[in-house]
Amino acid sequence: MKLNKTQMPAIDFNQIAADFRRLNSNDVGTWPLIPKITVLFAIFVVLLVLGWWLFWSEQLDVLSQKQDEEVKLKNEYIEKKKIAVNLEAYRQQLDEIDRSFGALLKQLPNKSEMEALLIEVNQAGLGRGLQFELFRPGNEAVKDFYAELPITVKITGSYHDFGAFAADIAKLPRIVTLNDIAIAPGANGRLSMDMVAKTFRYLDESEMTEQKSQKKGKGRGK
Repeated sequence: MKLNKTQMPAIDFNQIAADFRRLNSNDVGTWPLIPKITVLFAIFVVLLVLGWWLFWSEQLDVLSQKQDEEVKLKNEYIEKKKIAVNLEAYRQQLDEIDRSFGALLKQLPNKSEMEALLIEVNQAGLGRGLQFELFRPGNEAVKDFYAELPITVKITGSYHDFGAFAADIAKLPRIVTLNDIAIAPGANGRLSMDMVAKTFRYLDESEMTEQKSQKKGKGRGK
């Protein structure tokens, strides 16, 4: 038994072309089916393009921005949640930083103690048999909460005594740093060492107030 196969009707492109040539723009209702469908499809495509160009593209850009903002807000939420979860640990860490800062601050002399500190530096050198040829404090450089005092120093002695002097300076209860060290041969077989010793002191309340006022003045000037 043979089954009849349904055959697709053949498309007559010549007839379709002829239908398009005979179209009457004043009587659209009489147009053949294929020209009607083609024109409607073309109008649909044009409307889609216009809609995309005039409305949808802008809305999609806004949507993309909002999605980026959403991701950013989620990340911020996660970071803040981590901080909230570890808040007690952060507080303990902050307390430890405050204690460490307080311990360092105690190593800075106040204005009235600076003279005693300079004497200690001088005595540390004399105690090692070093001879001071120059010991000249410079101008203070005021920072946020402390002042830095450079001291130009030139001493003569042996290399071993220089090392012992540096060790003694490191053991002082106050912070003193030795910078720009240069050693050269001196007279009578001794060595000469040039350096800049820097010591620091914290500012008193009046100096802190003045420092803040100067910063505010500079800010207004800008």
